[in-house]
Amino acid sequence: MKIVKDGRLLRDKRLFFETSFSIFQFLIAAVSNAVNLYIYKMKLKQVPLELVNGMNKNTMMETLGIQCVEIGDDYVISTMPVDHRTHQPMGLLHGGASAALIESMGSMGSVLLIDTDKYAPVGVEVNANHVGSVRSGSVRAKAKIVHAGKRTHVWQVDIKDESTDKLVCTGRLTVMIVERK
Repeated sequence: MKIVKDGRLLRDKRLFFETSFSIFQFLIAAVSNAVNLYIYKMKLKQVPLELVNGMNKNTMMETLGIQCVEIGDDYVISTMPVDHRTHQPMGLLHGGASAALIESMGSMGSVLLIDTDKYAPVGVEVNANHVGSVRSGSVRAKAKIVHAGKRTHVWQVDIKDESTDKLVCTGRLTVMIVERK
């Protein structure tokens, strides 16, 4: 068997292996890029907001007053009031309410990406960095998909004061996609 690299005949098995391995790595990278292009072209289902908000009945989202106001191709926007339901004792937006908003938004987005007859989204990790405060009014949260794999989704969520557009909290949610039994 004659193998040529850079005009030289390769007789050494090690060089042959290294060349073959490089070709293999190139093919893996090409397939990986194609898969990433497919994943990032996944779009959220465009459903009526009434349907999405109707799923909030008798949930924490209803209790906290969370309402979905916009669904884009790769993001979801919701609002939440800053009032007695979401305050901490000092009269500020409670960090737990922000974390609940982050988890609600990411889960809502994942529902719009999957076949809910076969799969269910389950939050496995949420983090929140509280960088500002709000005393009243409402906040607007935008959840954007960062990773949409077959078994996990990662959402980046930024929460801003609706009246000033000032960042109040930023966080991430990792969602596991599990098969329904």
